[in-house]
Amino acid sequence: MNPLPFWIALQFLSSLPIRLPGMPQPQELGRSLLWYPLVGLLLGAGLYGIDCLLSATPALLHAALLLTAWVLFSGGLHLDGLADSADAWLGGFGDRERTLSIMKDPRSGPIAVVTLVLVLLLKFCALLALIEQRQTVALVVAPLIGRSALLGLFLVTPYVRAGGLGQALADHLPRRAGWQVLLLSAAACLGLAGWHGALALLLAVVCFGWLRHLMLRRLGGTTGDTAGALLELLEMAVLVGLALA
Repeated sequence: MNPLPFWIALQFLSSLPIRLPGMPQPQELGRSLLWYPLVGLLLGAGLYGIDCLLSATPALLHAALLLTAWVLFSGGLHLDGLADSADAWLGGFGDRERTLSIMKDPRSGPIAVVTLVLVLLLKFCALLALIEQRQTVALVVAPLIGRSALLGLFLVTPYVRAGGLGQALADHLPRRAGWQVLLLSAAACLGLAGWHGALALLLAVVCFGWLRHLMLRRLGGTTGDTAGALLELLEMAVLVGLALA
């Protein structure tokens, strides 16, 4: 088995100092999507380990440190996509081309800042509640579901920006293997968290369907920014849902 697609996935989805031996081929980029759930599982295992180390830490600081580690792992990549999508959805006024144009602007407007603050605040409060409830298996389930959702998004949604990394991912993703990986990811959630895992999957499927519908209606598909927004919003929904369960 060629390990390069795994390292591509880990390099792209994390801030770890990974150096690839050369420029990946399009087929290797497509196959890297199959490893996204495993990257989520590794992140979850790391967060669970940090949670254990912080067991004697005051709950507020405990939750803040966990959220910081979570954000640092991805280097803020998905939060950037969420910010760009929030700006574009409001400023695009329902127009496809205007929405896509705003997403390419590196500057963040007030709606992007408000969206990021609200999403991070909800994640923090949910983490605090889960720590107090001793339901920290959510630390493994949420990153796994979030990164599995990226694989699912590319399986069922057209990519609307020609060229670049996203197009290579969409064009060269092995479809049959992708569905098999998604099923394994769902089974892993159930095995790790039981009925809490089933609840997390249900929440994720509902949110995924709604967000995909918005993407199709506005853009006719997905972009890298909307994929990042999807991941962040699904993680938030799973954490809040499990904290309320």
